[in-house]
Parts: sequence; structure tokens; C-alpha cells
Amino acid sequence: MNFDHYNITAPDPIFLRIGSLTIHWYAILILIGVACAIIYAVVEGKKRGIESELFIDLVSVGLPLSILGTRVYYVLFNLEWFLQNPSRILAIHEGGLAVHGAIIVAGLYAWWALRKKDIPLWPILDIVAVGFFMGQITGRFGNFMNQEAHGHAINAPTLDAQREFLTSLFIPEFIVNGMFINGNYYHPTFLYEVIWNIVGLLIIIFVLRRLSKILVGEIAAFYAVWYSFGRIFIETLRTDSLMIGPLMTAQVISIGAIVVIAGIVIRRRKNETLLIPYSTFNLEQFQKEKQKKSAGKKKRGK
Repeated sequence: MNFDHYNITAPDPIFLRIGSLTIHWYAILILIGVACAIIYAVVEGKKRGIESELFIDLVSVGLPLSILGTRVYYVLFNLEWFLQNPSRILAIHEGGLAVHGAIIVAGLYAWWALRKKDIPLWPILDIVAVGFFMGQITGRFGNFMNQEAHGHAINAPTLDAQREFLTSLFIPEFIVNGMFINGNYYHPTFLYEVIWNIVGLLIIIFVLRRLSKILVGEIAAFYAVWYSFGRIFIETLRTDSLMIGPLMTAQVISIGAIVVIAGIVIRRRKNETLLIPYSTFNLEQFQKEKQKKSAGKKKRGK
């Protein structure tokens, strides 16, 4: 091949420089994902009788909390290094935002906020799950611009052979070039995860949302299981995994999530908890029926 590997220009992580102010691609791409998630939530929410203001309110508080959650999670599982480098704790533009932290914090906040409004959690999570897919897809390209979240070096005897392996996967040239880091080509694990998430997103949008057998809450369950299953395998290729002793934190959390979520879905169906098909769910109708049932119980009580 005789490719001139050492003349490759690395991706510039800076989107815009204005004097001393720098705006990173990482932040821009995450915001694009958030914008797509909000648009989807508003459009899908209208179909389900959910006011757009609800999602705006959730995002206005939930997004900052989720970003905080991603960083706290990352720092806690990399605590020894950050105790030695405390000035880097807030350097989120360099990366180091753990998705699991965002999912945990966003879920807890949504449960608390919706409980106060007397709105069922599950249908909201179904819609938010699609937004998480969107945010993760664009956010992983932020990892690419930072040349992080990549895998091990390609196992091949020469640089030409390493590059040829990546091109044989029909990976775009700009990504192949971006995977040349410190004298080796690396597995673009960010891209593997992006592709996995895109497939999951398409399954939700074009299949699950339309199936009458898919109940409220089960789209969110699918998201969590699908993402976790893919993360278990992709994590084996990464070089920057957070660890719990000898175990990869993301794998432990993912396996635990799959087991817990499967148990919740089975238990809900057995106990007949909110067994409403997502395809026909409407919040206004649900609340009216809930009020009728509540009024009926009061009459019987008298």
C-alpha cells in the first residue's frame, strides 16, 4: 500500500476559537443530540397527549444533573487518579463523561419530578429512551474528535495491514485517519457503539412503537437492555475502561441492568401493572380513566 501514515492530520477537537474562548466539538455534538432528543420528545409527546412543556421542564433541570452525574460517576470510578490531579475534575471538555451516570441520574430525577406531577413514569421513559440513543450517537463522535474511547491497536504486523483491516470494514477514510494515534491504528469502538445504537434506535422507531404487544415501559426496557448488551462486548475492545478491581465497571453495570430490567418486565406483566400498549397510550385518556376508577372506589367505600 505504501501509505504515508505519518502525514495524517489528527481531528481538531476545537470547534471554534474566539480569542481565549474555545468551544469544543464534544460540547457541540452533545448539544446537537440533546436538540434532536427534545424535538422527538415534543413531536412524539403530542401523539401521546403529553404537553411539550413537560419535556422542556425535565430537560432544563435533568440535563445539567445528568451531565453532573456522568462526571461524578467517571470521577468516582477513577478516584485515585483524580485525587492526584484534582484540577482536572471539572475538565469535561477533555471527555470523561460516563453514560451510565447520566442514565442513573436522569432516571432518578424523572421519577421524582413526575411523581410530584402525578404523571406515570413509564411512558415518559419510553420517549426519553429514544432521546438517549440520539444523544449517545452524536456524543460518541465527540469522543472521536478527542481521539478517546477507542479500542486496542489493530493486531496486524504493519501499519499498512492495520489500515487495510479498517478499510475492509468500509469505514469512512476520515475515521480511519482519526484512528491513527501515536504510531498505531486503533479499533474505532466509538463507531461500533454508534452503529449498534443506530440499529437499536431504528428498531424502536420503525418496529416497537407500532407493535400492539409492546406495553408502556417496554421501549425504555428495550433501550436499556440493547445498549447494555452491546456495551458488554464493545467494552472488551476498549483501553480506557473504568474498573472495579479486576472487572470492567461498564460490564458489571450492564449485566446487572439486564438482569434487573428483565425481572421488572416479567413482574409487571404478571402483576398486570399498567398493561397498556405503547402504540395506543394517551396520557389525557389515561388520567381520565384513572380519575373514574378513583371516583368509583370512593363511591363503593361509602
